[in-house]
Amino acid sequence: MAGDATSLFRPAGSLADGADPIRLTPEEAGWDWCGLAVIELVAGQRRRIELGEAEAAVVPLGGSCHVETPDSAFELEGRTNVFSGLTDLCFLPRGSTMTISSSGGGRFCVATSRATKATEPRYYPASGVRVDLRGAGQATRQIHNLLTADVPGPDKLLVVEVLTPSGNWSSYPPHKHDELAEGETPLEEIYYFEIDGPGGFGFHRTYTLDSEIDETVTVRSGDLFLVPRGYHGPCVAAPGHHMYYLNVMAGPQPGRDWLICTDPAYEWLWQAWETEPTDPRLPLY
Repeated sequence: MAGDATSLFRPAGSLADGADPIRLTPEEAGWDWCGLAVIELVAGQRRRIELGEAEAAVVPLGGSCHVETPDSAFELEGRTNVFSGLTDLCFLPRGSTMTISSSGGGRFCVATSRATKATEPRYYPASGVRVDLRGAGQATRQIHNLLTADVPGPDKLLVVEVLTPSGNWSSYPPHKHDELAEGETPLEEIYYFEIDGPGGFGFHRTYTLDSEIDETVTVRSGDLFLVPRGYHGPCVAAPGHHMYYLNVMAGPQPGRDWLICTDPAYEWLWQAWETEPTDPRLPLY
C-alpha cells in the first residue's frame, strides 16, 4: 500500500492546514490524547496557537524560532534538518497561548497531548538530550530521548526521535502498549516520518494478533502513521536513505511510563542481540 490514506496511515498533504503541512487533533485521529502539527513559517512570520486542554512540545525540524507566552519566552537554536544534528526544544503546559516566530523561516513540530493538570514551561538544551543506541546489527537505531518519563515537565506527553540508518530496521522486534498489565501501559502513538535524500522511502507495519489491524505501508517524508493499539514494527529504511521518525505518545494512566509488551514470537531477538555488535555507522551524530 502506498500513497492512499487509511484510518491509520495519513500520507503527506492529507492533513494540511493552509500553509502548514500537518494538523492532527485527537478528534481527527479518533482517539483521546495525542495530536501533532507541523508548522511552516517563512522568514519573519509569526503563528499564534491556543493549547486549551493540551500541553505541547515545540521541536524544530529545520530552522530556529522564538516561542513566547505571556509568562515565558524561549529561543530555540534548532538545526538545519533532522539529519544534521540534535535540537533543543521547549515545553508549554496546558492552557498556554503561545506565539512561534522565526526570523529565518523553518519547519517546527508541535507535539501535543491532552493534560489533566497544568505544570510549568521548560527549555531543554540539545546538550542535555540523552542519546541511546538500541538493537544490534542491521536492527541498530539511534534514539533521542526528548521528553521521556525521566525528563521532568509534562503531565502526559512523551516525545522521542529515532534515526534508522539506510538499510536498517527499527521499532523491532514488534511491540505494543495498548492495555494496563504487568510491564505494559496503554499509550496512543503517532509516527511522523522524514526520509533523507530525493526519492527516499521506507516501510512501516502495525498489526494485531487477530488481524483486525494489519497494515504494511510505504512511508515517505511528511507521512504520519497512527497506532491506537496493536503491535507496531518494523520500520525499515531503504538502502541509500536514512529514516527519521518522531514519536508522540500519551495515555490515561497517571505518570508517563513507557512500558511495552514484545510480540512473543520475536522475544528471542533481545537475547540474540546481546552477543551481536551494534552498527558501526551509529551514532550518525
